[in-house]
Amino acid sequence: MQLTAMPKKFARMTKTKKISLGMVAAGAAVMAGTVVSAPVASAATPARSGGNVDAWINQSLQIMREKGIPGTYEGIRKNLMRESSGNPNAINNWDSNAAKGIPSKGLLQVIDPTFKTYHVSGTSQNIYDPVANITAACNYAAHRYGSIDNVNSAY
Repeated sequence: MQLTAMPKKFARMTKTKKISLGMVAAGAAVMAGTVVSAPVASAATPARSGGNVDAWINQSLQIMREKGIPGTYEGIRKNLMRESSGNPNAINNWDSNAAKGIPSKGLLQVIDPTFKTYHVSGTSQNIYDPVANITAACNYAAHRYGSIDNVNSAY
């Protein structure tokens, strides 16, 4: 495949197939040279200074235990790293949700209506707050899949 055809192919893949952001980023990284317009927003960027994924997960697990929301450290971390690479400010500006004007946001890539519906009392109302994002996403996953531990792809 010619190098010039790569960006169009990735753009087409992201519109027609459900693939993880990690797969898109990995595909873009294969290209030799500079990627001018990769379809991934900020999701592949590591957490900003002061970010502590382990602490956020553990704080969320404490709240989840108090509220009866199932989930494990391993299940949360696996999904969090796939969805945002640990960046609490990640935003997906290219998928079907973004096309509808409601991009997925934060560590576990939650859309605003889902965050509002599954928000866990005692956490911030800010979708980018790491603990609020994790607990709301885990609450949603518990209602839809039984637990975040049962989620193995974009949800």
